[in-house]
Amino acid sequence: MQKLIRIEPSKCVGCKSCELSCSFKNTGEFAPSRSRIINEVFLEEAQFITVTCMQCDDPWCLKACPKGAISKHAQTGTVSVDELKCVGCRTCVSACPFGMIKYAPLKGKADKCNLCGDDFPECVAFCPTGCLKFSEEDTPLREKVLKFVRTMKAGQGEV
Repeated sequence: MQKLIRIEPSKCVGCKSCELSCSFKNTGEFAPSRSRIINEVFLEEAQFITVTCMQCDDPWCLKACPKGAISKHAQTGTVSVDELKCVGCRTCVSACPFGMIKYAPLKGKADKCNLCGDDFPECVAFCPTGCLKFSEEDTPLREKVLKFVRTMKAGQGEV
């Protein structure tokens, strides 16, 4: 079973609690710019969209890393960066088709959501509307992405 964070865009109110709790958990600071989850605000449409690492079935970031610093946990499917091996070359950043692996300039390393390691994800715990859910599923990534795209298009009246 693959662990992941499910997002229900229709429940998001743009409060950024997810970003604040994530950054505090991982950096000790309330700094949304250092969060591993992103809450985008589209004022024209009055819509908020939260995105995080999709913990890909076949991660491009893992394949791209020349130092083998990115791995995928066999049981949980969590994709993680080993900071001891990462040299900060940013190849993985370019490889992620979803833009969800970032370069952390203060560390000089790649940074991404690891579902808070062995803990329950902070962003899910502090989401006041239930927009974020922590789940385990066997659904392949392609199906998850298509469902997300359909949901987003429905919210914009394009379906």
